Formats: sequence, C-alpha cells, structure tokens
Amino acid sequence: MKHVKKSVLLWYSAQEMYALVTDVPAYPQFLPWCDRTEVLESTEHGMTARLHLAYHGVRHAFTTRNEHQAGRSVVVSLVDGPFSQLEGVWQFVPLGAPADDSAAPRACRVELDLRYAFSSLALEAVVSPVFDRIANTLVDSFVKRAEQVHGPR
Repeated sequence: MKHVKKSVLLWYSAQEMYALVTDVPAYPQFLPWCDRTEVLESTEHGMTARLHLAYHGVRHAFTTRNEHQAGRSVVVSLVDGPFSQLEGVWQFVPLGAPADDSAAPRACRVELDLRYAFSSLALEAVVSPVFDRIANTLVDSFVKRAEQVHGPR
C-alpha cells in the first residue's frame, strides 16, 4: 500500500480551502489529470462522486464516498475503481486569532493523508506511476486553485 501525507500552511481560511476541495464539479478546470467528474449523490453530510482521470494516455475512473464535516474535514472512501483500497482524510485547521470577534482566522493548515493500493499487478504497473504523481501534487494543485479563486496572499 502507498501512503502520501502532505501538510501546508496557507494564508487562506480553513473554510475557503474546504470549499475548494468539496467543489468536485470544478476539478476539471484546474486538475490537469481530471477529464470530468460526476456527483452521483449529494447530501448535507457529503457526496458520492466519480472522477475520470486521463493523464499521459492512462484513462480510468473511480468513485469515492466523501464524508464532510463543514469547514473542517473530508473523509474519502473507495466505492469502486482500479483500487483494492483508497482512503484519505483532508483536514483544514484554522490558525491564528481573528482580528476581531466577528472575523474567522485568515490562515490555516491543510493536511492530506492518503493511502491506496491497486487491485491487480497489471493495474499497478499501468496506473500507479500516474496516480503516484497525482497524489503527490494534489495539495499543491489546491494551493494554486486558491490563488486563482481568491487571489495571492
């Protein structure tokens, strides 16, 4: 099983970063490997979404169930796809005291803890190099997206 653990400190609020991660329909706009997305089910506590990846000639789709804790975390669990296991947690931790009582903290720590394994050696040989790159650049992609949406800080 592969394990990716990334953490970054940002001058964006935990709510702003949470909103970007949970905006699955926008993924194809800024994730170069994401061909398209489908939100199969959406509730106040999360969603089930299918992501279609197309990168360097590799095309696969996978579905995850994402449990949301508004502004704080997203827990990702595999439903189907080329994996035998896929589980992850995004954490959004507010940092610093607000300037006044009415304002939210303007900085946060974003953490991604992702574990995955492929369902066969053949899939691992084909998909793993692509997915390894995706997993290792995912946090950076959302940082760049925050700059696009909210401006550099």
